[in-house]
Amino acid sequence: MKVLITGATGLVGSEIVKLFLQNGVQIHYLSSSKRKLEQKENYKGFYWNPATSEMDTNAFEGVTTIIHLAGASVAKRWTKSHKQEIIESRVLSTKLLFQYLAKNSHQVTHVISASAIGIYPHSFDAIYNESNLEVDDSFLGSVVAKWEDEINAFERLGIKVSKVRIGIVLAKKGGALQEMVKPISMGVGAAFGSGEQYQSWIHVQDLAQIFYFIMQYQYEGVFNGVSPYPVTNNEMTKAIGKVLGKPLFLPNIPKFVMKILLGEMHEILFSSQHVSARKLLDKGFQFQFAALDKALLNLLK
Repeated sequence: MKVLITGATGLVGSEIVKLFLQNGVQIHYLSSSKRKLEQKENYKGFYWNPATSEMDTNAFEGVTTIIHLAGASVAKRWTKSHKQEIIESRVLSTKLLFQYLAKNSHQVTHVISASAIGIYPHSFDAIYNESNLEVDDSFLGSVVAKWEDEINAFERLGIKVSKVRIGIVLAKKGGALQEMVKPISMGVGAAFGSGEQYQSWIHVQDLAQIFYFIMQYQYEGVFNGVSPYPVTNNEMTKAIGKVLGKPLFLPNIPKFVMKILLGEMHEILFSSQHVSARKLLDKGFQFQFAALDKALLNLLK
């Protein structure tokens, strides 16, 4: 089997690459950085630049599945230009893939794309599953809605489409967890606001397995890429402190402070989405790190 991956060198992409290679899957990947292009037997890089519609079409040779992860980080101050980049990096890259497949003969039968739980409205009470159609009226909500609209277009070509709505990814190198660890490890950690906002999280290894599982069984539709056990921000902060052996004694950080420090991006820290993994469980997916304590021990010890 041969897959084409966009965003292969990122936090999630590199974990997916490792898993797929271990399972004998051949990988082609598209990168906008020429210095990241490698040519190995089962791992070959090809250049693209969605902003200018450039793409090495040799990347599609023999490919039956596309794993689409490309998109600018949302964990960076939301200036006007970066907000534009967040949208365009997702929309333009998806359009470029679609345009190639629409105009050329190919062997692609399945597109599995990253998405985000940011599409679900902020709520302290609701539990969201994949059938929920409401879209959060935030910047992130509109970004994910536009992104998914572009992904759905592949269905018009008779290609199976899957979307993985990813929660907070916990990993050893980079990502949200390492940012949470910094203040706690220095003894100045604290929850945000009321701390009651739900954080639906996922261990990066489980997330990679979800993509492999969906590809293996050719599942279509939306899947929530989250652990079965979401926690509140208070619980997350205390759990990290416990694993690190660092007591938490500071009061929760008020919303207005983070708004001053981060601007509009502060919304990420205070948004509450309690998201269900029931659909994956019903399909037979088994989480290796379902519980937060087990995930944190694996990643921080």
